[in-house]
Amino acid sequence: MNDHGDIVSARTPRLFVDAALTPEAIVSIGPEQTHYLLRVMRLSPASAVTVFNGRDGLWLGQLVGNDRRRVGVRVDKQLKPQPKSIGPWLAFGVPKRHSLETMIQKGTELGVTKFLPIASERSMAERLNVERLVRIAMEAAEQCERLDIPAVEPVMRIGDLFHGWPDDRVLFWCDEHGGGEPFADAADALLDEDPNKPAPQWGLMIGPEGGFAPSELDGLDELSFLKRVTLGPRILRAETAAVVALAIGQALAGDGDNPVRSAA
Repeated sequence: MNDHGDIVSARTPRLFVDAALTPEAIVSIGPEQTHYLLRVMRLSPASAVTVFNGRDGLWLGQLVGNDRRRVGVRVDKQLKPQPKSIGPWLAFGVPKRHSLETMIQKGTELGVTKFLPIASERSMAERLNVERLVRIAMEAAEQCERLDIPAVEPVMRIGDLFHGWPDDRVLFWCDEHGGGEPFADAADALLDEDPNKPAPQWGLMIGPEGGFAPSELDGLDELSFLKRVTLGPRILRAETAAVVALAIGQALAGDGDNPVRSAA
């Protein structure tokens, strides 16, 4: 594997592994990943794979072992360094399970680096299977070729969300009642000072089904980091609102790591 350019292709499997990645290390992989590689992809020992752990970048490796039920990866060389995880955060009232899992999957694909579930009067649940949600995020990261796994925080109250929110990260509240300016205008304004520089870091807050209760919204307009925005005239499902808002924000403001448009 001296020339990885001849080996790595769009079909080369990418695996998340929870182990340090260094040259010549032998990394174990789980039974589900083994089944995928050997039974679905029909790979054999010495086949090329790429691995990442969210800390050490992307590495080239090859399958090792003779057990058809369990193989490992011998790490060869680093292909990409680890990027900074400075994409948007997503806070949301907890929806039903299917909607929640869709939000985690699509949010990961759209660059979310931290998921912040909110317990509210109208949210569906206060206890989440965080391990399952992290696994969904991991699989989405493998598919979309990102090298980090977003954090999934424990369920919190909306007051705790605001108390811990950093003042230098803009929080766009997607108000389902149509309050505030169009989100596209608000996101685009993040680049007004210098379009050649990365936009300030930002986040989104999506309400639960039925929206937040009035008592939960007291004092929102007094928060210096919060901007009330609208996504249009229709009431969107929580997972739809998250995807729409993230797509708009990424197109206009980016992840915060690279400029998304050049000066005119």
